[in-house]
This record gives sequence, C-alpha cells and structure tokens, in this order.
Amino acid sequence: MIYLLDTSAWLAHYREETGGERVQALFDDSDAQIMIAAVSLAEFARRLRDLGASRQQITNSLSGYEQLFSRIVQVDETVALAAFEIICRTRQRLPLVDAIIAAAALSQGAYLVHRDEHMRAIPRRFVRQKDLDSAKS
Repeated sequence: MIYLLDTSAWLAHYREETGGERVQALFDDSDAQIMIAAVSLAEFARRLRDLGASRQQITNSLSGYEQLFSRIVQVDETVALAAFEIICRTRQRLPLVDAIIAAAALSQGAYLVHRDEHMRAIPRRFVRQKDLDSAKS
C-alpha cells in the first residue's frame, strides 16, 4: 500500500499526539511505502521552529525522518494543476499548500494520511484518505 503523509500526520507522529501511533504502524508495515510532498519539509520545519526547536534540532529531525520515507514527491506541473483541480472540486476553502499535498498523493496513487480539517473537505471519491482522527479510516 502507498501512503503520503500530510504534515499534520507527520507532526502527530513526531509529537506523539493522537493518531501518531497509527502513523507508527504504517512505518512498521514492511509492505507500506510512505511518502511526503516536498512542501511538507518546509511546513514541518516551520512548525518545529514555532514550537521552539533550534535550527540544529530541526535539521536533525528532518534528516532522521528522510531515512524513513520511500520518496519525497516533487511539485511539478502535473501536481500543480491537480492541486488546482482539487481546489475546484472542494466546496470549502482549501489552503494552497494542502491542495498541493493532496495532489501529490493523487499523483502517486497514494492514500492521503492526515488529521487536518481542511483535508476532510476534499471529496473522498477524488482523493483517497486516511483520517487519523476518524476510527473509520
């Protein structure tokens, strides 16, 4: 199975928050391919900085996690245009970075793993999702 972690899922794992154990189970599954979108690197690092981490702590955390990811999905023209399509199909306001992350999952045929209210608004028939805050996902 292929999964793409939204930054919210990545942070849940890092901070050992609700849903973090479900992300750990994905990491422990030898059949799982776990990816992130390139923009999540900046979003994760910014959040760690906001939480008071030093640049060195952030760099170390990024390096450690990069070893766990099967792939970092680049944002190219295909992903960018898919993000626009997702925005058009979502009735609620969807921040651009969330649309790009969802489009990266779509481009890889991956389940989007998140705990983000904005992501819940994306039609599931368009982007497959695993919501860490939902027992059903």
